[in-house]
Amino acid sequence: MLMLKSTLTALLIAAASSLTVSPAFASTKYPLTIENCGVQVSFQKAPERAVGLGQNSAEILLLLGLQDKMAGTAFWPSKVLPQLAEANAKVKLLSVEFPTFESILAENPDFVAAALPSLLGPSSKVAKREDFDKVGVRSYLSPSTCLSTKEVKDQYGSRAQLWNMDLLYKEIDELSQIFDVSDRGQALIADFKKREAALRASVAKDGKQLSYVFWFSSPSPSADAYLGGKNAASGFIADVLGGRNAVTAEAEWPTLGWESIIAANPDVIVVANLDRNRWELDKPEAKIKFLTTDPAVSQITAVKNKAMVVMDGQAMNPTVRTIYGAEQVAEQLKALGLLK
Repeated sequence: MLMLKSTLTALLIAAASSLTVSPAFASTKYPLTIENCGVQVSFQKAPERAVGLGQNSAEILLLLGLQDKMAGTAFWPSKVLPQLAEANAKVKLLSVEFPTFESILAENPDFVAAALPSLLGPSSKVAKREDFDKVGVRSYLSPSTCLSTKEVKDQYGSRAQLWNMDLLYKEIDELSQIFDVSDRGQALIADFKKREAALRASVAKDGKQLSYVFWFSSPSPSADAYLGGKNAASGFIADVLGGRNAVTAEAEWPTLGWESIIAANPDVIVVANLDRNRWELDKPEAKIKFLTTDPAVSQITAVKNKAMVVMDGQAMNPTVRTIYGAEQVAEQLKALGLLK
């Protein structure tokens, strides 16, 4: 794990360095109106007291250098990116879990950027968009998580097409326009495009197409496992590495019993590393112990071949972390000789 953290830190420092050189972009013309997840949101000026509701939203704002325009953050499955630790320390942390609507309003925000529908959706226990509208607070939901709930009756919905970085680029671009820092947004997008292209080019085209299962967490070993869905960010990572997601459900976060996972028999199991410590199986060590000691699960091809790798759990969400997660997986699989 130390090797992974060191490598990730080096990558992030390199990314930060690349953001210092960028071409000039036109300033935002206010009033600015953006269509976001079917809602028209208008801005008369750049927000001054933004809340990053969810890790991805908070980290994008920090990557854009907006810490002085942030009134708070909440909901952090993992620790902040190493390169952002100093900037993040200047921003009030409301909660690492779901905050209350009242705690958000107590910071007198003028803008809320949310990463997940569970934080700002029709069935959110935190708040709905209309709740913020009533108090004059503009809101923005990540385009990557605006999913239909018709087929899957949970708030995360389902995804019919494979997620890709274009939705992330849209989010970065729109947030940078809202805050009138388009030059920073385009520099960040350029860095991600370069990183994805390099990773795809580094994977041999004649290698075996590996099948993957991405295990986020479980309340207990006997409970169903929360897995990355077929077309979710996990599926994107498998695709970048020339493989496929062994999970065929279009739900963003399907839960499967271990009988179904055994039947899928993946070549690789990617286990999430989470810092939240909600459940014992948030820890990668606990996951691997279960995989290797359960009589039935230990017979999965990936477990028998010791093809179990650790990835930042936040990278399994469609976020700025996703490409870093793909790099983590690629590094470990190449070391194991499973990826050329």
